[in-house]
Amino acid sequence: MKTALTILYLIICIAIVVIVMLQDSKGQGLAAALSGNGGGTYWSKNKGRSKEGMLNKLTIVLAALFIILSVVLSLDALQ
Repeated sequence: MKTALTILYLIICIAIVVIVMLQDSKGQGLAAALSGNGGGTYWSKNKGRSKEGMLNKLTIVLAALFIILSVVLSLDALQ
């Protein structure tokens, strides 16, 4: 069981790296967020349905799985 979880953990680690590398950089950064520029376009309003939105959701799911598996594997190591 521990071997299967470790292999799944490694696959998730590699998937997180690949998905983060596929994401576009934010480019404008904090200055645009504070000034309010760039927030009213059609693309930004429908971000959840785009490739970028899908990658963000997948990153969150994989990160949650990463944390859960980290805890499970660390608890198993304590025994």
